[in-house]
Amino acid sequence: MVEAEIVELYELHYSDLKLLSSDSGSGSSSTQELERLETIKTSIMEALGPKGPGLLSICGLTNASILRRNLLPLARNLALLNPDHRNRIFKEHNLGSDVSLKNPDRNVSSFAMQFRYEQGLESTQNNASSRVGGLADSDQDHVDVDMTRHLPDYEYKNLGNTFKELGFCMMELGLRLARICDRAIGGQELEQSLLESHTAKGRLIHYHSNLDNITLKEAERKRGFSKKLDNHRRDWEHCMKSEQVQTKCANMDANCHEVGFHGTHSNLWQQWHYDYGVFTVLTDPLFILSSYLPENKREKQYALSCDQECPSPSGHTYLQIFDPNKNKVRMVKSSPESFIIQVGESADIISKGQLRSTLHCVRRPAKLENLSRETFVVFLQPAWSKTFSISDYPLENCNLDCQCSGVPDAENQLAEQDSKLTEEIRKIIPPLSLRLKDGMTFAEFSRETTKQYYGGGGLQSNK
Repeated sequence: MVEAEIVELYELHYSDLKLLSSDSGSGSSSTQELERLETIKTSIMEALGPKGPGLLSICGLTNASILRRNLLPLARNLALLNPDHRNRIFKEHNLGSDVSLKNPDRNVSSFAMQFRYEQGLESTQNNASSRVGGLADSDQDHVDVDMTRHLPDYEYKNLGNTFKELGFCMMELGLRLARICDRAIGGQELEQSLLESHTAKGRLIHYHSNLDNITLKEAERKRGFSKKLDNHRRDWEHCMKSEQVQTKCANMDANCHEVGFHGTHSNLWQQWHYDYGVFTVLTDPLFILSSYLPENKREKQYALSCDQECPSPSGHTYLQIFDPNKNKVRMVKSSPESFIIQVGESADIISKGQLRSTLHCVRRPAKLENLSRETFVVFLQPAWSKTFSISDYPLENCNLDCQCSGVPDAENQLAEQDSKLTEEIRKIIPPLSLRLKDGMTFAEFSRETTKQYYGGGGLQSNK
């Protein structure tokens, strides 16, 4: 294992995002203020352009931060709920899942909802995000896996509303950023492509710890679907044999941003891929450290684990990006409670390469088997009927081989390992040139992209 280079994202304050995207402009502003805003706009395009990382962060959203803190802990709770109880909550709050929740060995649980732009615009205009209700008592961090149907549902009473309010807020961030990029590029194609789609998709995602999977298997066994208790017990003891797990969050070395080169499929929560929409808006993640409670110490004989929120053990997000300019992997760091906006392939295509899509994955932290990761993501995409023209699109952007043509510094200790990773990524990322044809609609492009990602052995099953 070696350390990955950290990339600290360019941070844009929400107040400046509003100023730069305002319809009224800043005609009454002083010369100094105009120069400041022009510098910010340049920095935005540099961060999202061909020489930047393809993402940035936005801070200064107090109400949205409260919504984030209320919503993210529920991701793990929902993942570990009894399926019947979870289905009842789904129906009550108009939620679904875009991954199979029947597999106890899954890396992620994802809870999804469609958002409509007209509802989102109305909500943000009415300052709906200021109506924050307490979703979960801070003491209700763990879920009764076996007897969860007996727990009151007050914990989830505002789940659907908070899901929508946070989603609408994040949609607004993406729309405002699209408007700023349009003004820098010329035209209104990015913003219009989003508005014409009418909908965006929100996903509340729980990245499982090893303990979560064991908990699910234990619950499954108790429901009569599994007979592998002895193996699971051995797993419990392996995971929890040391009391050090209780204090690892505080004691982890801040330089543990490790990169594994034992195959790109090892130790990843989410495999390498591009998002193929316009923008992906993400919350800064929340981390939960869980510990196994022996049966003789379980409250009422049903609490399998004790959970506590904790800061990132290494101070970063565990979101990794591949930098084609340096031909290396970089680990993303953002401010706590900020929001990250990442460029998708559709924005890359529409902007004729002036915005750069981000190749990324999510890495599991080494030596912290009982750490889970919670995040909320909103995918902004064009209308399915949006037609792509690639007549002016840079050919060098169409193939990962071209994008990864940089030559690593021979004295860099990461050079050989980065080169190996580049080769492995080439094997699983279908080049854009094989997925995109001139005149394709977004629907056709997304189908072809999904087909090529999933068809090669299902390597993108967690996307």
